[in-house]
Amino acid sequence: MKPLIESDRFVRVGAPLLIGALLLGVWEYACRHWAVPVYLFPKPSDIYGSLAKDWYPLLGALYVTMKVTFQAFFFAVLLGTLIAFMFVQSRFIEISFFPYAVLLQVTPIVAIAPLIIILVKNTQVALTVCATLVALFPMISNTTIGLRSVDQGLQNLFRMNKANRTATLLRLRIPSALPYFFAGLRISSGLALIGAVVAEFVAGTGGRSSGLAYEILQAGFQLDIPRMFAALLLIAVAGILMFVLMAGLSKLALGGWHESEITAET
Repeated sequence: MKPLIESDRFVRVGAPLLIGALLLGVWEYACRHWAVPVYLFPKPSDIYGSLAKDWYPLLGALYVTMKVTFQAFFFAVLLGTLIAFMFVQSRFIEISFFPYAVLLQVTPIVAIAPLIIILVKNTQVALTVCATLVALFPMISNTTIGLRSVDQGLQNLFRMNKANRTATLLRLRIPSALPYFFAGLRISSGLALIGAVVAEFVAGTGGRSSGLAYEILQAGFQLDIPRMFAALLLIAVAGILMFVLMAGLSKLALGGWHESEITAET
């Protein structure tokens, strides 16, 4: 049993790494074989060289972007969870305000980011607000659905035992909503990063407070394409790590009791 489980884990990690290495090899070979100019499409070795050469400013820009990302993610989780609790407690509140949550989701952030940046004098706060708006809806939607997706038989049991609303929320609705909540975390974490990068593109901030989006813009203006790809690589790696972190939190919280996280033993 145990060797099979360990083998499955090895395949889940090793197979993507193998495919990634193969793709990088094909990419490197194709660029060398057809002598693709570096200013059009750099080789992986060019990107690595740029990352090694400019690691200090790129890591500084990554810190700025991730700072905005985590701040936005925190506020999205906090506000989204509180709003979902209000929606579940009052059907009237949900009917009245849920369309506005949908409106925030479908409105392109690039359309309202300039207005937010103008109204909010502090650039970092404005970037955080923009990224929070992008990441907010999945937390509202997933948590609301989770809080409402309660087994009807368990609800009847709680009513028969005359459980009040608070007890029902804490002992029935919240445990039932946790899988949906953690699914929302995985989505919202990635959207917070996307929102932070898009907001930085719109703001175009430079200097010490510049993030990876500004590094991409500058590299594009200077035709330093390997550095542009290096910044994109850091964004991709940061997004993957955030997803893995959220998946790990979900496994830690649900792995011992919920069927969505329990590994089937064969």
